[in-house]
Amino acid sequence: MATKDKNIWILIVFILAGLVIGGLLGKLASNVPWLWWLYYEQEFGLSSPINLDLSVLNITFGLMFRINVSSIIGMILAIFIYKKI
Repeated sequence: MATKDKNIWILIVFILAGLVIGGLLGKLASNVPWLWWLYYEQEFGLSSPINLDLSVLNITFGLMFRINVSSIIGMILAIFIYKKI
């Protein structure tokens, strides 16, 4: 029997898969004239990476999100499928 913690991890995997697959489909749809709106995206995050130089160790931190309309649709569809399972 699955616990609540396992269900949350499955939900997170479903949402991430929906975001990735939706983003890829949106990129493919950008070449179709009447589906251009699926690739409308917003980008946010760190524009330049942050470097932490400790003389022995050099660490670079950077994070950028690009979310488009189809990735949001994919995320909503993934949540809907999760609820049905």
